[in-house]
Amino acid sequence: MKYTLSTLLLIISITISCTSIKQTAVQAPLDASSLVYLDTYTIPNNFQFMQTTVGGLSSIDYDVKKNQYYLISDDRSAINPARFYTATIAIKNNKIDTVAFISRSFLQDNNGKTYPSTKTDPTQTPDPESMRYHPGLNQLVWSSEGERSIRPKESILINPAVYFIDTNGVWKDSLQLPANLYMSLIEKGPRQNGVLEGMSYADQYRTLMLNVEEPLQEDGPRADLQPNKAMIRFFAFDTKTKKCIKQYAYELDPVAHQPNPSNGFIVNGVPEFLWIGNNQLLVLERSFSTGRLPCTIKIYLADYGAASDVTNIATLKDTALYQPMKKTLLINMDQLGIFTDNIEGISLGPLLPNGNRTVLLVADNNFSPLQRSQIILMALKTK
Repeated sequence: MKYTLSTLLLIISITISCTSIKQTAVQAPLDASSLVYLDTYTIPNNFQFMQTTVGGLSSIDYDVKKNQYYLISDDRSAINPARFYTATIAIKNNKIDTVAFISRSFLQDNNGKTYPSTKTDPTQTPDPESMRYHPGLNQLVWSSEGERSIRPKESILINPAVYFIDTNGVWKDSLQLPANLYMSLIEKGPRQNGVLEGMSYADQYRTLMLNVEEPLQEDGPRADLQPNKAMIRFFAFDTKTKKCIKQYAYELDPVAHQPNPSNGFIVNGVPEFLWIGNNQLLVLERSFSTGRLPCTIKIYLADYGAASDVTNIATLKDTALYQPMKKTLLINMDQLGIFTDNIEGISLGPLLPNGNRTVLLVADNNFSPLQRSQIILMALKTK
């Protein structure tokens, strides 16, 4: 989801450096207890790489073997064709020393073509949001939010989608989505710009999990300034059959701050999450209110081990019918005294010398000169 913020831009250089931090597999279960903030790195605005503008970075995922990261841009082929990047992130002395972009790949459709912009063909324009890497298959999977533009004369409905591609962007396959993720002209199904934002492999890559950022229309209201049982759904897919096998409910926090003016735009949702083992997720909640420059970023430890399968529950409004995920706050970044922009991605990274696992966040600058493409480094402490 895209919002406009106003902030000063910190310009820093991007250079190549090496790191000696130990690399290990990232699908091993982790027993998380807290997150500790370490550092923030800002990519220069309008940074050019391989004839494209780097921005709109909406997800980040780690390739352990190559010690590199995959970052998808949510450019809807408006500035350059829809694409993703690989980059290295050197960590030294618990700081991000350098970020170096390595490659740029354009996303391709099932006909081997790059995707058009909304001006060229709005019915085929994607809205890239999340991307994850499968090391066993050396493949990537990415999600598109789709489109729900209701107009008096001509409405546009594009269902959200999930595509499997190779590491060069070549289309391989797609996911079969359940019916409650289909766009509709009536008030049913996904809300515009609040659909498939998050994604993570789970269960040693046997499962692929997705989430909607905001509640489906039939599931109840969007998050508000007061608690209102705003429930979103997480979807679990079998990676062999590519079919949805379970759905879980997750309750959003209220919007963190009053807007200014009082009738201004407000939102809270889940732009990304990360499976860390033992039925547990690191869930990133992002709240924004008009008139306040930063976003409020909270990261929860969510446990779906005892949560109900809500696949056959048509609406989540009656909370007596099911048990949502249990959630425990790990960090509220409002309390850190730092600026947090439109953070949309989360990934595990390498181990620090003390044995703690790194966690990296990435912020989408919406290609605005007044926003920041941040990469934030944290340490995940375990019990």
